[in-house]
Amino acid sequence: MPVRPTAPLTRRPRTRTVPPTGRPRTRTVALAVVTALTVLTAGTLTACDSGSGGDPDTVKVLYNRSTDNKIRFKDEHLDAVRKQFEKAHPGKKVKLIPVQAPDNDYATKAQQMMRSPKTAPDLVYEDTFRINSDIKAGYLEPLDDYLSGWREWDRFVDTAKAAAKAEDGRTYGIPDGTDTRGLWFNKAVFAKAGLPADWRPKDWAAVLDAARTVKRKVPGVIPLNVYTGKGPGEAAVMQGFEMLLYGTGADPLYDAGAKKWVTGHPGFRDALEFVRTVYAEKLGPDVSDALDPNVGTRVATEWFPEGKLAISLDGSWLGQNWINKGPKEWPEWSRDLAQTAMPTQRGQAPGKVSMSGGWAWSIPAKAKNADLAFEFIKILQTPKNASRWCVVAAQIAVRDDVAADPAYLRSMPGIEFFTGLVRHTHYRPATPVYPQVSTAIGEAMEQVTTGDATAADATAAYEERLRTLVDGAVTTG
Repeated sequence: MPVRPTAPLTRRPRTRTVPPTGRPRTRTVALAVVTALTVLTAGTLTACDSGSGGDPDTVKVLYNRSTDNKIRFKDEHLDAVRKQFEKAHPGKKVKLIPVQAPDNDYATKAQQMMRSPKTAPDLVYEDTFRINSDIKAGYLEPLDDYLSGWREWDRFVDTAKAAAKAEDGRTYGIPDGTDTRGLWFNKAVFAKAGLPADWRPKDWAAVLDAARTVKRKVPGVIPLNVYTGKGPGEAAVMQGFEMLLYGTGADPLYDAGAKKWVTGHPGFRDALEFVRTVYAEKLGPDVSDALDPNVGTRVATEWFPEGKLAISLDGSWLGQNWINKGPKEWPEWSRDLAQTAMPTQRGQAPGKVSMSGGWAWSIPAKAKNADLAFEFIKILQTPKNASRWCVVAAQIAVRDDVAADPAYLRSMPGIEFFTGLVRHTHYRPATPVYPQVSTAIGEAMEQVTTGDATAADATAAYEERLRTLVDGAVTTG
């Protein structure tokens, strides 16, 4: 259905806040240059010229593009929405600004642009775990004035709304989907190893035993991929380490009631020991491959389709690579692969664990055309566009109408399995310091992956750094 032109835009009163005096550390110009040069060797960091100042008739939209040049579903979707917007708002334009880089480097680029009115976009795609730190830095604008008159907001589930809400109680982003995580495995490799096609590991030991069996009986195949280290960034910390950590007991990372970070929780050391075991026993990819920021692309476009990987601790979106003109057409994937839940450490209740995240659309505090940006959000979030996005991007729906859409429900095999994991899922601590804590966890993972430290030593080093990062706001687990 075509989007009808709307009435002329009326400027809404915007409630601005004074940024807190404490700002997170920013990189120096020299370090930013080094970072950009480093990224060029692993995935080109590019962005269209954002221009300077602000054209009152153009909304600038900043978003991340995959480092795999074949992945263009986001570009295609946003370009289709751009055309709808420009038709609905004669005389108004949308300038799409893609940044092609790993997630950590995209975030750095976005923050650099949001610092100045000359370069700030009008709309930015934000990983929800970074929202609170960007709010603290004064980069984002609260959206509550807009949401109060937007009926579609009632369609969003409460957990999704909470992911974009700050400590001050206000909302700073519109989520467009979420995700869950579990174990993907290759049934053909399992058959060669004598493992069951309906594999349901009950605990961590069963996962490692299956990997050891593959190593012994199917040489040349990577038994188990667990994302690790600093290079993959949050992919390693969230869907590698935290998928393990949150299966070890209650409040293993952050005590929300006490508003303190946890030290001395045995699960932290145990999760690092699991990672150490995977790489010390050569059950995982070569260490140099595992620490590559683009290892996820290799999992999706090489190792799984080519039968070189048995098991991967991975996300619900993996299937997007093989369908809808993804980077690796693989019609057999739904026949060759299966999914199962990641078990808790010893099989303790509830027996399954998942982590959920997601991305959201936010308006920078220094945006020139905030009202126009929200009009673009409204067209992004028409029911048809919201459903189409979840289908093409393999997202778990965050709106009740999308979750009931037949097109979504038949979008790909496994969608019901991953949607079912929502009741077992966990969310990262929604605090401004979390991105820095995440970096510290990634460093601890890398130490045990390379063999530079034992799990106990890496845990001790992490906890020492944690106390500094959070100004001593810790409690014993």
